[in-house]
Amino acid sequence: MWEFTSPRTIAFGEEALEYLGDIEGERVFIVCGKSVEKLGILKRVGDVLKQAGLDVEVFNEVEPEPSIATVVNGSRKMASFGPDWIVAVGGGSSMDAAKAMWVLYERPDLAVEMINPFEKLGLRKKAKLICIPTTSGSGSEATWATVVTDAQLALKMELASRELVPDIVILDPRMPASMSPHLTAQSGLDVLAHAIETYVSDYRNDFSEALALRAIQLVFRYLPEVYKNGESIEARSKMHSAATMAGLAFGNAQLSISHSMGHSFGAVFKVPHGRSVGLFLPLSIEFSSPVVKHIYADIAASIGIQFSNEE
Repeated sequence: MWEFTSPRTIAFGEEALEYLGDIEGERVFIVCGKSVEKLGILKRVGDVLKQAGLDVEVFNEVEPEPSIATVVNGSRKMASFGPDWIVAVGGGSSMDAAKAMWVLYERPDLAVEMINPFEKLGLRKKAKLICIPTTSGSGSEATWATVVTDAQLALKMELASRELVPDIVILDPRMPASMSPHLTAQSGLDVLAHAIETYVSDYRNDFSEALALRAIQLVFRYLPEVYKNGESIEARSKMHSAATMAGLAFGNAQLSISHSMGHSFGAVFKVPHGRSVGLFLPLSIEFSSPVVKHIYADIAASIGIQFSNEE
């Protein structure tokens, strides 16, 4: 038996942000980084919430590869404010940080390192979680994992609980429009690695296979286009879809060694996650090919790459 876990609601489209105006509550705690504020995205999100009559507090101190110290600091400010909704706005770092802060807010008796899939956390007694990804890469908006860094040990810890799956996901393809070509490429490699490793996973299932394969097809079709023309809403939309689809897939079928190696490499050498994973993906494929070569052949055929059995 296996389970498929996903957010309750995924709102997608250029008007998806308006969905925030329909949430029922009183106090919203926004978790983000400095760049979201500089790009004007924070104001757009805050305006919708305030127009709906909600009281808003902002924590904008999330750094790339969020540290335990940042999570603890944010959770304390969250507890002081007492929100009934937590809204993560940004890339994987902001969403991961928000998940971990949420746990400490609901369970002040726990340490971050204690989050695991085998112990019930009892979340949602105080607040629920909304994720608004502004990059097309991590897929954290669709998963039950969070990655935080122990800065002293240069160690990235992947922690998980099915309760960490967000309640609502807002996918607005205009959000990632400000991504640089460099960041677009790195994030796209992360999506591709998620999808490929999930498709060949020992834990793959009919649902994960369908989502992963479609994500692979979208990346091959639209990543080159959006790299060249970042203002293409169609290409941004497709890559945003691919990122969340891949997140849904790997959140329910697991990843492989390009991610475990990429996490370690990135933590030690301060290399961005997408680039780290992209470096190890070809090696991961080569390593697993003797066992799952026929599955890689299915992927290749789906994107128009033909090769003989000897290749």
